[in-house]
Amino acid sequence: MGRDGKRRYPPRPVYDYGLKPLSFAISVVEAWRGELCHSAITDEQGNLAHYKIKDPSLHNWMALALAVRNQEISDFPVCNKSFNLSYCGNDI
Repeated sequence: MGRDGKRRYPPRPVYDYGLKPLSFAISVVEAWRGELCHSAITDEQGNLAHYKIKDPSLHNWMALALAVRNQEISDFPVCNKSFNLSYCGNDI
């Protein structure tokens, strides 16, 4: 607090970063379900033209399908919980 009794906050950071025009960038990190991938494409002015996130569950859904192949339908809930896949992340 300042001497006048008012709260003092540090100045806010400036996020005015210019992106390189006509570029493609990719970032891959390890998330708790597996590989998480971000990709970005910029236009002629350096604005984002396209941004995509690939959730780790995208590949793991096929693994679940293979795990329950030729099994009883009653095994599906157990297998589904074992894989702990993201339902909404598959649509990102």
